[in-house]
Amino acid sequence: MDSRRAPAWPGRKRGSSHAADRRVPRPDGGGARGRRRSPRLRTVLASVSAPGQTFFALTPDRVLQAVEVGGLRSTGRCLPLRAFENRVYEVELEDEQRVVVKFYRPGRWSRATIDDEHRFLLDLVAAEVPAVAPMDLGTGATLNEIDGILYAAFPKVRGRTLDELDAENRRRIGRTIGRMHAVGAARPSAHRPRVTVERYIREPLDVLLSGDFIPGSLAPRYRDIVLSIAERVAEPLAAARAQRIHGDLHWGNILWAKDGPILVDFDDCAMGPPVQDLWLLARGDGEEARKMREDLLEGYELFREFDRSTLALCEPLRAMRIVYMSGWIARRWEDPSFPPAFPNFRDTRYWMHEYEALIGIAESLDHQRLR
Repeated sequence: MDSRRAPAWPGRKRGSSHAADRRVPRPDGGGARGRRRSPRLRTVLASVSAPGQTFFALTPDRVLQAVEVGGLRSTGRCLPLRAFENRVYEVELEDEQRVVVKFYRPGRWSRATIDDEHRFLLDLVAAEVPAVAPMDLGTGATLNEIDGILYAAFPKVRGRTLDELDAENRRRIGRTIGRMHAVGAARPSAHRPRVTVERYIREPLDVLLSGDFIPGSLAPRYRDIVLSIAERVAEPLAAARAQRIHGDLHWGNILWAKDGPILVDFDDCAMGPPVQDLWLLARGDGEEARKMREDLLEGYELFREFDRSTLALCEPLRAMRIVYMSGWIARRWEDPSFPPAFPNFRDTRYWMHEYEALIGIAESLDHQRLR
């Protein structure tokens, strides 16, 4: 999370300067002063619901009002943070505490699904697992709503991400994940999604093919290799024990503070096999990846048992993520922030790279079968 001091928003006392905000009066009585929305943004706003419109054009005033809903007072300092799926802001309170406010993208998660995310986080913090639990803003709940948008606030934590760790720190991460999974296994989540072939391969593949995102000459080959992997992974994935997991535990979602690692961003938490939270930290099927996984498991197994037969799912799960992430970009393509962030998504080279990665995974699975 960004630790820089945020500048005061100049429009705090004068009301919103965005036309999508209908509740805060504007002195000009019209649209954004001196600014025009891009054609893409106008198209998006015309095609989405009222909560969706506000989500795409959240104003500083509404962010600050959301934080102050239960009586907390902000200084007016508010900084938008980099995020694609949700809208995230850092807000300074009058007591100099800083909070990170996450506005959930309308239509993605239900209130019950987000409540399950919060319950998992609260369970982790109660068990002294290093995670960041949502705050009660004074309303008696951790999940609130403004203009039809669900949102939550989290205390800001300071830390940095590390891409490379020595063996001891990998074991330390393994211990943390083991503790997280011990808590996650204590009770199920009724509303979070399950990690299945249908959700993570077939549904995103349908989105990609129906939207003509894959170049025509490559589309049949891409479809065939994806469906081949799906067929091979469906049974072992369904047989693996599912429990509450982080779901997206890459190095960017582990902050290193002075006291050690902190797990952040549980937006994709799910019911799935524990191995899902390990393979992203040691990608691939080579000797180095296997050594990294062994370090992680050495720490992990100090706190709970791990079904090592599920390590055979590492490469299939990597294939699922490749397809799922491309499907996610395709689903969000009309969001004006996505095309600039993924400028190569429509290029043949992008899809050839994805296809070749999937071919490599399929060959790795063939090799596993022969051993």
